[in-house]
Amino acid sequence: MVDLDLGSSSVRALLFDGNFSQYEGLGFQKKYEIITTSEGAVELDPNVVFDATCECLDSLHEQMAQRGLKPAGIGISTFWHSFLGICKDNKPTTRIIHLFDTRSAKQVEQLTQTFDRAWVHAITGCVPHTSYWPAKLLWLRQNQPDQFERTTRWLSPGEYFLLRVAGRLAESTSMVSATGLWDQRKNDYCEELLVACAIRTDQLAPVESLDEPCRALEPTFAARWPLFHGIPWYPAYGDGACNSIGSGCATPEQFALMVGTSGAMRVVIKQNTVTIPSGIWCYRVNRERFILGGAVSNGGEVYRWATRTLRLPDNAEEEIAKRQPGVHGLTMLPYLAGERSPYWRPELRAMITGMSLSTTSVDILQACLESVSLRFKQIYTLLTRPFAAPTSLIASGGALLKSPIWLQMMTDALARPITECLEPEASSRGAAIIAAEQMGVLANLEAVSVRMGAMLEPKPERTKAYERLLERDGLLFETFYGVTSGFAPALRQPPPR
Repeated sequence: MVDLDLGSSSVRALLFDGNFSQYEGLGFQKKYEIITTSEGAVELDPNVVFDATCECLDSLHEQMAQRGLKPAGIGISTFWHSFLGICKDNKPTTRIIHLFDTRSAKQVEQLTQTFDRAWVHAITGCVPHTSYWPAKLLWLRQNQPDQFERTTRWLSPGEYFLLRVAGRLAESTSMVSATGLWDQRKNDYCEELLVACAIRTDQLAPVESLDEPCRALEPTFAARWPLFHGIPWYPAYGDGACNSIGSGCATPEQFALMVGTSGAMRVVIKQNTVTIPSGIWCYRVNRERFILGGAVSNGGEVYRWATRTLRLPDNAEEEIAKRQPGVHGLTMLPYLAGERSPYWRPELRAMITGMSLSTTSVDILQACLESVSLRFKQIYTLLTRPFAAPTSLIASGGALLKSPIWLQMMTDALARPITECLEPEASSRGAAIIAAEQMGVLANLEAVSVRMGAMLEPKPERTKAYERLLERDGLLFETFYGVTSGFAPALRQPPPR
């Protein structure tokens, strides 16, 4: 199986064998730049992404031809929540608007004045937030009315790519389920939200054709990639769902923990209906499987911020490894890029308290890593209220796995053993697995084996320290933002004078 992974900063094309192991020496990756502004725009040029994707397929096709290989099908993984508009001649009317785009903060407020937040969450699995389509569509309507009116179709980056190479629109249940417009109970669009956003169902992927693959490519691309013509191209699946499946987390007994630029903790369940816990999102892997979890906007990017901003010694992680949690005396809230789970407040910003003349750059780095770990503790707590504690917690993502010290921190903060996933590209692998099951060549994706590394065990004395740190974080959150975090002891009243 071939996988195309259309990511936020790059695209890659890889080939997997019948055991869903990556072929060594085959594949290609192409990077591109995200477009940002001080107003909160986070966008991608759809033509740049398209050209980069074609370049990756050119390279993989040549490599496969040289080895006499032909794929059975093609799966695609791409980033959830992002979209663009096209006009009648299928030309883009907007750039790809990324999930981290925060220009629609005022429109979130408008939605919450129209709809009860709890109702929206219970119906769609998404709370009103700048990550999702409704607020962004309202922002476009109010701030770019010409582009909004010229748009005949709203679609995901993966759907746009298939439209250009296969000449037809093709989308997955996985992608529409994470738009914020999808009724998780009915497996259909939420009519009330469509009306509020002033869009019609004929501007969105048709429900009756969801998940149907494309087989024939447009003549230009059929000639360009003859090995890829006539085989099924499956509509793109959400990258988070692919990561969970690719890292072996396909049942409620396994929780997936992923930390890349952002981060998430997820659980997959196969059942007809689901009750969505407060603070947790709910989308779909496919029509048969829900995926629930929490996502943080501040994962590996917090680590990168610290390393590029602070004057850290080369042995910073070695120094941190010798320390107990919280010995620096700092309390940090890591909201450099706002936040999603569990508060869903894009306006949150980072803060550090407790600094003195003796505070070092290593102290701040340690506080950063501890603080992100505690955000996952919050998500884990919310997920284990409706679901039993998992038998295994499986970690993936370059930011976390490249830092053994941080992985141990995460283990101690969660007070659960964590096993490292050794699959190098879990999201790409997951897309290949989901596509293979949909194709019928794989009977049950839950049965696919995964290469695992060593299991890290939590250190009890450090686990207790993280519990105290979480309470301290909660007190700072409640004091500064004036709302209950749910993770702090009751604030004491001052004694009477």
